[in-house]
Amino acid sequence: MYEYVFRFGFSWMDAELAHRIGFGAIRLADGVPTARRQLRRHSIRRSHARVRALGLDFPSVFGLAAGFDKNGVGVRALASLGFGHIEVGTVTARPQPGNPKPRLFRLPDDRAVVNRMGFNNVGAAEVARNLARARTALAEYPRASRPIIGVNIGKSKVVPLSEAVDDYVESTTILAPLADYLVINVSSPNTPGLRDLQSVESLRPLISAVRATADAVAPSPRSSLGHVPLLVKIAPDLADDDVKAIADLAVELGVDGLIAANTTVSRAGLRSGGDEISDAGDGGLSGEPLRARAVEILKMLREHTGDKLTLVSVGGVTDADDVDERIVAGATLVQGYTGFLYEGPFWASRIVKGVSANPTSRPGRRRDGGVHEEES
Repeated sequence: MYEYVFRFGFSWMDAELAHRIGFGAIRLADGVPTARRQLRRHSIRRSHARVRALGLDFPSVFGLAAGFDKNGVGVRALASLGFGHIEVGTVTARPQPGNPKPRLFRLPDDRAVVNRMGFNNVGAAEVARNLARARTALAEYPRASRPIIGVNIGKSKVVPLSEAVDDYVESTTILAPLADYLVINVSSPNTPGLRDLQSVESLRPLISAVRATADAVAPSPRSSLGHVPLLVKIAPDLADDDVKAIADLAVELGVDGLIAANTTVSRAGLRSGGDEISDAGDGGLSGEPLRARAVEILKMLREHTGDKLTLVSVGGVTDADDVDERIVAGATLVQGYTGFLYEGPFWASRIVKGVSANPTSRPGRRRDGGVHEEES
């Protein structure tokens, strides 16, 4: 059904406008109590998909990556669609409009998206107010099915790299008390110079400052770890040795996990036509073309770090088979984003229902849809 809605209702439309309309419709439905209850009844399951990670109880292994709800305005609505966690952001200390439009482009033949949004968001202070309202709204959920809220923070574009640490600290001060976990984003290709912060020399003072600040402003975290869990999101375009160096630094500094991986600047192996790729222009590519590299990095990180870090895998996740594959490869949690744009509002629900109770017992990628336990 959604395939026809997408083809005739959204595919011809500017991708960012379609996103805004679709997200608005989801939020509108959530505002009607009867509709919200129906969505929850359809989407939320207490199943073997639950996982304990980062000292938190996630109602499912599958969540929504940062980028969809940049301002934290639709957390309850997205939770009603079945996501076990929602990562809000990327949020910057200062409000910013992002890059000039158009800045979001579909590549349907590749089930991919190119974006150069540029961290458009209303700023940390306003997002904090939105998150406070979201937490109040989520109080109606049974604790076992209440989603985890992550907050992804980045550098304000107007702030020079030399002042980046202070900028991240400002966001941390405002947002850490409202976050179940916090993510340092140094891997978007759409803020000039941001990826330079992935060097070990730049990351060390940044991680240390954010960790110390989060501990100071959120002395009573929701996590049983005793602090707000801190993760770092890395780019898929890093060399393998650089990925390992970041992992070693993360272990050394007590970072709780890594998210791998962000969007890629590579356009290798795309099926889309040259003109279509050229029209999309610069920016980060997400979706199915990222899958192979995301799995490769995940396996490398798990082999390199053992169980010292929680690994969150994102990139090219389309169905429950992909989630099973990431768990087998070493992920504790899995996120998606681009698939949501192509698969429609019940995408997360289908994935959670389909993940295997024991994916390690089944070699290769499943195609049988899996089983699940109905909510009781």
